[in-house]
Amino acid sequence: MSDALRTFSEREFYLGEFRGRTLAIAWPATEAPAEQPLAGVVAELSANGSRVVVLSPVEEVFVLAGVGAPVDASTPSYAPALWRDLRERGAAGLRVPADGFASACVEVARTLRLAKLVWIQSAPPVERSESAPGEGEGRVSVVDLAHLGPLLEAGESEGVALHRADAGSRELLVAIRELIESGVPSVNVCAPKDLARELFTYSGAGIFFTRDRYAEVRPLAIDDYDLANDLIERGEADGFLAPRDVAARDAVLAHGVGVFIEGRYLAGIGAILPYPDEAAAELACLFALTRYVGEGAGGQIVRYAIERARAQGLSYLFSCTTSARVEGFFERYGFRRVDADALPKAKWDAYDPARRARVRCLRFDVDRDAD
Repeated sequence: MSDALRTFSEREFYLGEFRGRTLAIAWPATEAPAEQPLAGVVAELSANGSRVVVLSPVEEVFVLAGVGAPVDASTPSYAPALWRDLRERGAAGLRVPADGFASACVEVARTLRLAKLVWIQSAPPVERSESAPGEGEGRVSVVDLAHLGPLLEAGESEGVALHRADAGSRELLVAIRELIESGVPSVNVCAPKDLARELFTYSGAGIFFTRDRYAEVRPLAIDDYDLANDLIERGEADGFLAPRDVAARDAVLAHGVGVFIEGRYLAGIGAILPYPDEAAAELACLFALTRYVGEGAGGQIVRYAIERARAQGLSYLFSCTTSARVEGFFERYGFRRVDADALPKAKWDAYDPARRARVRCLRFDVDRDAD
């Protein structure tokens, strides 16, 4: 799959998510005005049927964003005036004072009941501690309310090894907590240059703040198939997943499960393929959106599969991979390396011999590995 096709698929998913909703981009005076990608993002969202409000105390930001003359937030009837601009152009500017900018943005978001707010800030307000182990390495991608509290009170959240990036980040984190508690579903923080990547790509480029970290792991619904299929294609194109024909792809979708943040945002997928004659199941096609690789999405699916195997009285789960890194991942959850003969014979029907020679077989015996 080409980069162009992959990017198109990602953009289409997020544009569909934003269509018919009002989003705000908060650009404080501390960030230098920049035309791109701001103007392009505003134009694309407006053409998509979304409504975009640019919040800033800086006149040049409105000019560069192409939203026309801004409405002043100090005007008592600013919301209806803003609505008229949004209705006419799909985008509008709202002048917010530089002093108390964060608090003013919170009040605006409450008044307008925004669907999302994107905060422009070059320096991330939260960083991951160097001691963060395992899957939690790398950039912080997701922070929920449960971890915002400790970050505000003590400057760190030991449960996920996070800490405030600097003393000045506290004001923004307070504002983000107030935004989410007042009903704004999510807040994104990213650098100016990363605005399009943050909004339109699976990997993102900033930090996604939400009420709940992972709401649930559940079977895929038919409305999830489009994105799940795109993720499978991406994983195959990037070499993380073995190529599948139509029948194998259908089996993955039919038995697929996903990790859903807030019950709606798909963070990762996998399939639990049944082998009833062996009282076994294969955990296959495990793939997480790049943004959530460091947030434990894969582990959530593995734990779900183990719990389901126990509930169904299965003898064992298994998985196959050619990657030493993936092998290590499964071993952290109690899987052990076994010979290919220790798996169902049906697994190897029409299996590529060259791949079989390279594949690493991992098995989790449910009774043996029960807690």
